[in-house]
Amino acid sequence: MRYLFVLFIFSLFMWNCDVDQTQKAEMPEVDVDVTEGQMPKFDVDWADVDVTTRTKTVEVPKVVVVMEEEEIEVPVIDVNMPNEGEREERNIVVETEVQGQAADINIQEIYAVNNRLYVISKLDYTDQDIEDQKMRVSDQVVINATDLDVKHYIIGDKPARDFNNQYTYIKNRSAIQDRLANGKKIYQVNS
Repeated sequence: MRYLFVLFIFSLFMWNCDVDQTQKAEMPEVDVDVTEGQMPKFDVDWADVDVTTRTKTVEVPKVVVVMEEEEIEVPVIDVNMPNEGEREERNIVVETEVQGQAADINIQEIYAVNNRLYVISKLDYTDQDIEDQKMRVSDQVVINATDLDVKHYIIGDKPARDFNNQYTYIKNRSAIQDRLANGKKIYQVNS
């Protein structure tokens, strides 16, 4: 069973990188005297990630769910995986609906783990009272990569609206740390 687990971990590692052996292994010669052996060396190429911004016209939610177009700076993430297929540009959007108290939501980090993107956002409530009105808040980034599955986590209290059931709400980032341990951070908001 242990060997299957090791084989599984090794296959996950091989799936996300391009490994080129740069030196052969030599087994030690066994005689009365033992000659030192040689471990193989590997050259590992990880994904090349570039983050830039561009001005883009997007729909921005306003109080009472009125969408207006505004020009804002949107982060653009280029992910070049070794030996992967054609990349396409798409928007990664996180959106939530609140009522009674205004809020802001911001994408904090994005990790690539195997063929999945983990998008970690933070929901912060403001002091602005919006009474019984509903308000949708959102954030987005543009990613240029091969087709990857996206899983959203929002740090903060889940608003009591059915619209918000599409995401997983967590108390803090440490709740998902184990899922990100073998991943590569491809985006982090500037503090």
